[in-house]
Amino acid sequence: MIFILSVLWPPNSPDFNPVDYTVWSVLQERVYRTKISDADELKRRIISEWTALSLTVIDSAVKEWRYVLTFVLEADILSTR
Repeated sequence: MIFILSVLWPPNSPDFNPVDYTVWSVLQERVYRTKISDADELKRRIISEWTALSLTVIDSAVKEWRYVLTFVLEADILSTR
């Protein structure tokens, strides 16, 4: 497994954050299936759905993220030539 040091992360790009574009969309769909009455219920649902989230969803997001990073790295290498 490869880990990327946090100092090497881009500052504010959702393209580089698997939670922003993949995991959150799945979580959001599950949390908002029915109407939420207040902030406490929202917090409970987010926690509940996060703990119930399948590791397959997270693994898929990380796999897709690595694919995106490969293209970003290749593009950066090509742009410096």
